[in-house]
Amino acid sequence: MRLRILAAAALIALTPACTGGDAVASTGNEAATAAKAGLAKVTIASTNGAHVFKVEIAKTPEEQSRGLMYRTNIPKDAGMLFAPYPAEGGGPREASFWMKNTPSTLDIIFIRADKTIARIAENTVPFSETPVPSGEPVAAVLEINGGLSAELGIAEGDRVNW
Repeated sequence: MRLRILAAAALIALTPACTGGDAVASTGNEAATAAKAGLAKVTIASTNGAHVFKVEIAKTPEEQSRGLMYRTNIPKDAGMLFAPYPAEGGGPREASFWMKNTPSTLDIIFIRADKTIARIAENTVPFSETPVPSGEPVAAVLEINGGLSAELGIAEGDRVNW
């Protein structure tokens, strides 16, 4: 829990309006409703096309520390986005996640400030307390079902938009 809290504290949550530019591509009312509910559309552009995920946004420190813990039925096109923008003047930071209390295998996608994928930790081990580091400073982290990155052809360097 401590590492997850530290990783979450190292990242800042999205504003409720999803000010990332490509947040939720929808009508105004639907986008506003999704933003209030902590949802966003994330698109990853890979060499074989665009892959769209409907993700929860971990906005509060509590949501960030809990992440996808205890979840067993994560839809294939779902996931969780952690803190897409760095703290005021803080810039991107190295992040480290773990799988404590997480029964589902996940791919953890570390995203640079330029919205390209820095690293993908594929098929993380459920319930493991071993840190999963970003390997370099990142501005956001996306968790999706384990093995999905390889299945969809998502790779380091691919562009991520939300």
